[in-house]
Amino acid sequence: MSSGPVPHMSPDEFREHGRRVVDWIATYWERLPTLPVLSQVSPGQVRAGLPGTPPRIGSHGSLDALMADLDEVVLPGITHWQHPGFMAYFPANASGPSVLGDLLSSGLGVQGMLWATSPACTELEQVMLDWLVDLLGLPAAFRNDGAGGGVIQDSSSGANFVALQAALHHATDGTSVTDGVSGSHIVYASSQTHSSVEKAARMAGLGSRAVRTVNVDPATLAMVPAHLAELVAADRAAGLVPAMVAATIGSTSTTAIDPVAEIGAVCRQHGVWLHIDAAFAGVAAVSPALRWINDGVADYADSYCTDAHKWLLTNFDATAFWVRDRRHLTGALSILPEYLRNQASDSGTVVDYRDWQIELGRRFRALKLWMVIGWYGADGLRAHIEGHVALAQELAGWVEADDRFEVVAPHPLSLVCLRPRWPGHEDEEADGLTMSVIESLNRSGKVFLTHTKVAGRAVIRVAIGAPATTHEHVQDVWNLIRAEVAAHS
Repeated sequence: MSSGPVPHMSPDEFREHGRRVVDWIATYWERLPTLPVLSQVSPGQVRAGLPGTPPRIGSHGSLDALMADLDEVVLPGITHWQHPGFMAYFPANASGPSVLGDLLSSGLGVQGMLWATSPACTELEQVMLDWLVDLLGLPAAFRNDGAGGGVIQDSSSGANFVALQAALHHATDGTSVTDGVSGSHIVYASSQTHSSVEKAARMAGLGSRAVRTVNVDPATLAMVPAHLAELVAADRAAGLVPAMVAATIGSTSTTAIDPVAEIGAVCRQHGVWLHIDAAFAGVAAVSPALRWINDGVADYADSYCTDAHKWLLTNFDATAFWVRDRRHLTGALSILPEYLRNQASDSGTVVDYRDWQIELGRRFRALKLWMVIGWYGADGLRAHIEGHVALAQELAGWVEADDRFEVVAPHPLSLVCLRPRWPGHEDEEADGLTMSVIESLNRSGKVFLTHTKVAGRAVIRVAIGAPATTHEHVQDVWNLIRAEVAAHS
């Protein structure tokens, strides 16, 4: 058994090594355009580059070996989400202020499960969620000074799950907490709704069979309210209990936007909880010109989520989630063992965010959101969003002007879905060519794109949103796509 002193990093050592790490990150951001966007390693390569057993003796004051492995082993295995040529999936913005906020959170080492465990952790988060209500033009009912309120979740997947828990509490008058839920409770989502809604139904014990698929308009890919009304009425007539409708503002596949007001009217008629998943697109409402995406939210939404960590310059994880009436959320999730009891909680005058999420423990995530909003301000955040939307609209114009391509879905924000026409080829063969184009482009290291299917056909998604992406980068990607299609023709 070792009896020597524990080799903690001293404050002076932290200063020295911290400067080195910050300098490494800054240099990494500078050299991003020179790196291949998509990692080029083969499966198992990173594992093979690292020792199979942990060191018995630590580095004792030096980061040299670790930093060498970072450069030589880890970095080649990174797909660079901040690269200006990263246009796959949706963006995962990071920014200097956000990284510094995360550093502060890590340095403080707060565990904010209760108000009492660090009051600032809870109250700064409440203020940040209220700031976002103002910045996004969301209803005042979502503010923390009334019956509703907001909280930072780890992801929209987690937010969708806790929304369903609140919806079930609402649908059962709270008996779901003690008696569970039966197979009679139904969730409604369209074919374009994120898969996390079905996963939430599974985790809640409802199973996939409890999820009804609502038709979408073939032109807009948005949910059809009339079909929703038919499904809800039929389920009620069969003795089932419609519990939640999940509407989407900015679907993952194509950024389709469901008609919230019409959907909300159906929900209001039947007493069904309406949850809005605006994971990617919700933050676009920081621009007043784009607040139309939230039409109907103020009148009908019971809960709402959007990801600051996708497009709002705040690194993962930072999902903003609000409820109109917090009693259903806390009623579903609150369990109070004796070891968590304290005077502040018992007084009923504070919020304990442990009752608003799946986990008990929580990081001080509000710090990075505070740093981002404070650094950029409303004007800076709007310029960030509006700039990307403008680039996407310009790209869509180029596609529409080229008869070798077509835009296959509405593009109100920063995603453009396009397809080469491939004359003379049947659908299946044409789809194979489209996929081959994407694979070739991704192997080049200059860009990273992903695909989806619209009306059963493969299409190329160009998701503009990395902080470093400029007009020049979008032009380059368009030229690369055209050249690769020509090479495959």
